[in-house]
Amino acid sequence: MNRTEFILMTAIVLFVAFLLGWFAYWLVHRFTRIGQNDLSEMDRMSQELHEAEETRDQAITYLQQREAELTNQLTQTEAELAAAMDGLRDARREAEELRAYIEHLEPSGT
Repeated sequence: MNRTEFILMTAIVLFVAFLLGWFAYWLVHRFTRIGQNDLSEMDRMSQELHEAEETRDQAITYLQQREAELTNQLTQTEAELAAAMDGLRDARREAEELRAYIEHLEPSGT
C-alpha cells in the first residue's frame, strides 16, 4: 500500500466515522426531542402538582388543628369525669355514714 492509498483509506474511514457519529446524534436528538404539546402538558401537570401539594398542606394543617381540639376536649372530659367520680365517691361515703348513724340511733329491736 503506497502513501496515496493510505491517505485515501484513512479519509474514507474518517468519513464513515463522521457519518456514524452524525447518525447517532440524529437518533439521540430524534428520540429525546420535546414537542410544544409535551411542554404544555408538563406545565399543566406541574401546576396540578403544585395545587395538590397546597391542598395536602391545608388538609394536614386542618387535621392538626382538629387533633389539638379533640385532645383538649378529651382532657377536659377526663377532668370532668375524675371530678364526677370524686363527687360520687364522697356522696357514697356520706350515704354510708348516714346509714350507719341512722342504724345507730334506731332501736335495736325494730
